[in-house]
Amino acid sequence: MNSAEHQKDKIRERYKGLAEEELFCIPAKEQKSVFHSANIINVAAYARVSTDGINQTSSYELQRNYYTDYINKNANWRFVGIYADEGITGTQYIHREEFIKMIDDAKADKIDLIVTKSVSRFARNTVDCIGIIRELRNKKKPTYIYFETEGINTQDDNYEMALSFCATIAQEESHMKSNIMNSSIEMRFKRGIFLTPPLLGYDKDENGNLVINEEESKTVKLIFYLYLSGSSTQQIANTLMEYGRLTKKGNTKWSQSTVLQILQNERHCGDIIARKTWTPNYLDHKSKKNKNDRNMHGRRDNHEAIISRDDFLAVQKIIKNSKYGHKGFLPELKVINDGVLKGFVSINTSWANFTPEDYITASLSAYSSEEIDDVIEINAQKGEFDYRKFEIVRNQYVNSLNQVSVTFTPEKVFFSTECFKKFNYTPYIEMLINPTKNLLAVRNVDNTKCRNAIKWFRYSKNKINTRPIPGTAFLSTLYEILDWDLENKYKIIGQAKSRNEDFLILFDLTETSVLISQSSIRINHTEIPKCPLTTSGPKKDLVAYPKVWGNSFGKQYYEQQALKQRTLANKDWKITQEGIKVETHTELNTTSPEQVFNHIEKIKREIQKEVE
Repeated sequence: MNSAEHQKDKIRERYKGLAEEELFCIPAKEQKSVFHSANIINVAAYARVSTDGINQTSSYELQRNYYTDYINKNANWRFVGIYADEGITGTQYIHREEFIKMIDDAKADKIDLIVTKSVSRFARNTVDCIGIIRELRNKKKPTYIYFETEGINTQDDNYEMALSFCATIAQEESHMKSNIMNSSIEMRFKRGIFLTPPLLGYDKDENGNLVINEEESKTVKLIFYLYLSGSSTQQIANTLMEYGRLTKKGNTKWSQSTVLQILQNERHCGDIIARKTWTPNYLDHKSKKNKNDRNMHGRRDNHEAIISRDDFLAVQKIIKNSKYGHKGFLPELKVINDGVLKGFVSINTSWANFTPEDYITASLSAYSSEEIDDVIEINAQKGEFDYRKFEIVRNQYVNSLNQVSVTFTPEKVFFSTECFKKFNYTPYIEMLINPTKNLLAVRNVDNTKCRNAIKWFRYSKNKINTRPIPGTAFLSTLYEILDWDLENKYKIIGQAKSRNEDFLILFDLTETSVLISQSSIRINHTEIPKCPLTTSGPKKDLVAYPKVWGNSFGKQYYEQQALKQRTLANKDWKITQEGIKVETHTELNTTSPEQVFNHIEKIKREIQKEVE
């Protein structure tokens, strides 16, 4: 017999065991149910009604009375209280104050048994329900829970399967109710039956329609006009508290968020939009902004307006731009209609409201149809050397640290230090774009006179460094105009031009190289790269050039000369020419600054008279 078989036989012999008469047994202590305990135990009850409506008050009170009597009938039960939540959802326990207090008391060994009507009353979230019960049951001094309807006592060892089943049913019931409620809301909104919560400036008539509250509407008007005049939300809040104006809830304390909510509520201009937020998860009830995740329904001119629609839309533009650091005046596009920068539109990197079409329309407005279609051809003159077979080498091919260049990312703009040198370190510049010719221009300006002035470098340790220019608001529009990929950076080599004392830098936005982060590239080796790539190190961006560049060194000589003449042919550059405001399709008929000021003063006088 081999050693393995021998070992198996020894194991079999050992597990035959001994005769019962050779052994003795010490009986286990009988585990009595908490219902039949000879000792006094502390018992509490938990009750909950799902809404705080009047019809639920009777249910709430009945549960309280029932459990008080139920616990007091048991001689060995000491009644420690009723924990009851009214008007609270069962899918989340974190918002149920009484529930949390009860669990904390149980963990502190103040409660031995909790009695509740059903699993759905206790918790509709399966994970929360089982997790809490396990935690209470596994304490050194356990706390058990008895569910009357289901007859489940968590003291029983086999409670968990039945509890899991019941908790899952309770959770699914909440899910179904949530779906039914969402369907009901959708049907209401689809038929124009909108919810009308309390809103400053309005009361509700007997039919639930919004009607203007004249006294409250003064506050609403003051808020909108102050914001249009350039006041911040905090300044407006301070003004409202100074004049003792009341919120809809009757409070005299105002905050920035309260003011902002009023400014963003379209109902003040007579319109109504329903379902601006939605709840993705019926368990946590956290709402999020509706970004086309659910249907939105609305109606224009649903009720009488307090603020004109154009003033409301103007305020939304200012709010949107304020996210990018722009404050004060309403955004506007200005185009230069004469001189070397004719057709160039001034850029404010904090403006996010204008579309690519707005910039193109503004640029085209500076030209006549003849100028747009004008084509200049330059060829070799008689007796001159013919350069038709020659090309101007692209600056991108010349790897020089002293290049005049600009780099765009979807968030920021970076100018090279050579740009500052060309401008003799002028601290402020203005960026202008000509979307019809795909050109970018930079000129120096006085920041006290130019609204769109940009500080483009900074001093650090007695050294001048490039200053990243924030431009998230505008740059997405620029990328769209030029059909650039938002995943990449774009670098353009510029040309510094001067005439007499005039100076500017021009960038041809069609002559770009692309900077691609190597960490973001996933190469499929079975594919041929779409454009040639170069790099100077594994940690640096890859530099990609357009595929068409592979067939040439640059523009044909006479083509380059024609471009130069079209751009810089003006005898008088008029480099300081100011832009003219352009009407775009997004133009609004807003209240004039003078009228806004008059409205503010009038409302303040009326409020002051009321106080006196």
